[in-house]
Amino acid sequence: MSWLTLVLAGLVEIVWSQTIRPTQNFTRPGPTLLCLILGTAAVYLLSRAMRDLPVGTAYAVFTGIGAIGAISLGIVVHKDPVSVGRFTALAMITGGIMLARVTSSD
Repeated sequence: MSWLTLVLAGLVEIVWSQTIRPTQNFTRPGPTLLCLILGTAAVYLLSRAMRDLPVGTAYAVFTGIGAIGAISLGIVVHKDPVSVGRFTALAMITGGIMLARVTSSD
């Protein structure tokens, strides 16, 4: 169950990352409130997962999921630049997450 909670935390982090820019430096109340709620939810879910998972593993997987999602959405939705380096980074992050899961005793 902890791994499922961790994945959910990572997915919430992806959504949260997309709500930062619309706050326009936290000057827009509605988007800012949504951003704060999602950020809080992501960290709360991460903390729940850390009850049973090692802190380092949980945090690395959490940030990895967030990075993969943020980069992917940036490319698809926001037309961020595509490069071999970015795809290599995505592959390495994915590999690191998989390795952390496979080698975890939980």
